[in-house]
Amino acid sequence: MGEAVEFFYPNHFCNGTTKNQPVDETHHQFDSWYEETIDEDLKWSFALKSVLYKGASEYQDIALLDTKRFGKVLVIDGKMQSAEVDEFIYHECLIHPALLFHSNPKTMFIMGGGEGSAAREALRHKSIDEVVMCDIDEEVVNFCRRYLTVNRDAFCNKKLNLVINDAKAELEKRNEKFDIIVGDLADPVEGGPCYQLYTKSFYEKILKPKLNENGIFVTQAGPAGIFTHKEVFSSIYNTIRQVFKYVLAYTAHVPSFADTWGWVMASDQPFSIGAEEIDKRIAERVDGELLYLNGSSFLSSATMNKTVYLSLLNETHVYTEENARFIPGHGLGNHL
Repeated sequence: MGEAVEFFYPNHFCNGTTKNQPVDETHHQFDSWYEETIDEDLKWSFALKSVLYKGASEYQDIALLDTKRFGKVLVIDGKMQSAEVDEFIYHECLIHPALLFHSNPKTMFIMGGGEGSAAREALRHKSIDEVVMCDIDEEVVNFCRRYLTVNRDAFCNKKLNLVINDAKAELEKRNEKFDIIVGDLADPVEGGPCYQLYTKSFYEKILKPKLNENGIFVTQAGPAGIFTHKEVFSSIYNTIRQVFKYVLAYTAHVPSFADTWGWVMASDQPFSIGAEEIDKRIAERVDGELLYLNGSSFLSSATMNKTVYLSLLNETHVYTEENARFIPGHGLGNHL
């Protein structure tokens, strides 16, 4: 979602960021709005209590907003990343299916995930021995550790191995393989740091060789709504289909994203367990209650409506470095 981070205040309009400056929480109150451009003719806005932070790291623009409807909201490169009240939908869908479909997951590698929520969900699984979280942007990671208090326990967990590096370079240099690899990356936006990690060559030559024999890869795959699924979702799905034998797309509505969101899970082993077994594994393996996901809801989330189903079936585009698709947005590369 979105282009530049824009804030509308009474009687004037403010666009852009103040580099690495916390914003006075008392200065802008309930009559301030955050506005995000979804498309040329469509914008999404919501009321702010305050702007907690605006800044820029070496790689990305960062903002933390306190909103009236969605609580604290993390915005990177002008795009909503997660909201306090409903981030559990996105992160449960990203993390738990792959862990539940694996027979006995011990190790996980998370590409991105700097806010810590993906690691938090993974560390709820009793079988997990190690989660490697690799994010390129140390400033974003430190920012999230400071402000997103819900993930503080995850950042302090001894099973978490936090690495600041480019995920591609980190995977290339590591000798070990993993049971699960997760793509919790920013959406592919032109000028952003992540789009090369959605390409066929990356999946085929770097990522897949780092999976154990029965390993599973899962990635967030962008907007998957009836009007937005052709932006990147269908292309990411088709690209992964070129590399793995078994590929499963699934979706869920995330209110703060104002859209249906998509994920793609892939393996060379079939995904063959039913709703009852999923529920059984949740009860046996996961600490605490999941708020969103259960066996029936997951299986239904993998059933596409006719329009999206046909798009996935007929998609021909394959991500390459030279032929990428981007969703509306910006990266710091566009500021140079």
